[in-house]
Amino acid sequence: MIESRGLTKLFKDKKRGEIRAVDNVSFVCKPGQIYGLLGANGAGKTTTLRMLATILEPSDGTAVVCGNDVIESPQKVRACVGFLSAATALYPRLTSQEMVEYFGRLNGLDEATLRKRVDDIFARLDMNSFRDRRCDKLSTGMKQKTSIARTLIHDPQVMIFDEPTLGLDIMTARTIIDFIRECRQRGKTVIFSTHVMSEVEKLCDTIGIIQSGKLLAEGSLAELRDRYHENDLEEIFVKIVAPLYTTGEAA
Repeated sequence: MIESRGLTKLFKDKKRGEIRAVDNVSFVCKPGQIYGLLGANGAGKTTTLRMLATILEPSDGTAVVCGNDVIESPQKVRACVGFLSAATALYPRLTSQEMVEYFGRLNGLDEATLRKRVDDIFARLDMNSFRDRRCDKLSTGMKQKTSIARTLIHDPQVMIFDEPTLGLDIMTARTIIDFIRECRQRGKTVIFSTHVMSEVEKLCDTIGIIQSGKLLAEGSLAELRDRYHENDLEEIFVKIVAPLYTTGEAA
């Protein structure tokens, strides 16, 4: 399970001064659920997910992942988390298979388990045709599949996806969406950030709408439709975030 407790992240900027990238964000995501963090670019989604994955340390507040506090026990958190970002780089001189195997060994898998996991994942993601191709020779979609494979090689209980379909063709994006849905079916705890409304509608059990680092609204799609008297998610989103633009608070 993921429980965010007042997560806050401040950055210093010479021109703008103190920037509150994430501001007192609290939510819960349970096993077998997908929590969708929906927001525009710069809304605070990525910073929030990086704190949950212990890549960034919170300025205030904390989070508990699989019973481990992200500040007090970051290594234990990392052991149970798979973090996928569209911006994650691959080592260019390694092949796709070598990349995945490297992360499997980093996570302590023995060689027999590693071989089986690699074969299963490469078959599931249709990666066998490029398993021996160097990462610098892969297409964008192939690179993203390789990133997914290394993310789940150690079979983590918590999956964190940050804009996972960004820049992908429709068929590769569909494969990734299907895989995220499969993670839920296997009882994993999944948090998924995006600015694509259709992905949220297809996948998410609970939607959190974030803007200017603040979690402005939360609920299932049905609950949000009922609360804001709109059927279309885009209209709901605009209705929620528009006041921040009126007051000049929007990022």
